[in-house]
Amino acid sequence: MSLALDAAAQDLLFRRAHTARSFTDEPVTDEQVRAIYDLIKLAPTAHNSSPLRVTLLRSTEAKERLLPLLSEKNRAQTAAAPLTAILSVDLRFHEKLPKLFPVVPGLKDVAYADPAGRAEAGVLSAGLQIGYFVLGVRAAGLAAGPMTGFDAGAVDKEFFGDGRQKALVVVNIGRPSATAYNPRLPRLDFEEAVTVL
Repeated sequence: MSLALDAAAQDLLFRRAHTARSFTDEPVTDEQVRAIYDLIKLAPTAHNSSPLRVTLLRSTEAKERLLPLLSEKNRAQTAAAPLTAILSVDLRFHEKLPKLFPVVPGLKDVAYADPAGRAEAGVLSAGLQIGYFVLGVRAAGLAAGPMTGFDAGAVDKEFFGDGRQKALVVVNIGRPSATAYNPRLPRLDFEEAVTVL
C-alpha cells in the first residue's frame, strides 16, 4: 500500500467526497466547528502567518444579509444549509507575527511592510488553509459546498466594512442530503498533469 491512510479515510476525505449542493436540516454543532478549526489551524502558511479568517453564518438574519450577494444559483442551497462560512484573508495578518513567528522579531515590519506584497502573500497562504478547511469539514463526517459565485466586493462591504478582510470563498456545511451530489466530473490523468524532470 503506497498511502498511510486506510481506504475508509481515503474515501471520506477524497474519493467519495464531493462538493455538496444540498444538506439535511441536522445542525452543525459548535463542538464540530471547534474540532474542525483545531485541525485546519495546522495548515502550512508562509512564516506561520495563518491569514485565513472564518466568519460563520448560523442565524437566518446573517444568511439574509449574504443571499442577495450570491449568484442566483447559489442562493437556495445557502439558505437551506445548516451553516455557512465566509473564508477571508486578513490583510493585516502580519500584526499577529510576533505571536505566530517569534523566532524572527520584527519580521512583520521587514517582510510584510508593502501592502500589495502582503496581500498577495496572504491570499496564497489563505488558499492553502482553505484546502485544509474543506478537508477538515470532511474529516468531521460533514460535507462542504465551497463556492466562488458571489460578489466579493459586496460581501467585503457587508461583513468586513473596515477593509481589513477580503472574502475568498463561501462554504456551506452540513450533513449531505440524498441528492447532495452531482455526478463526479472527469479529472486529468497523472500523465496530463504531472511532469517528472
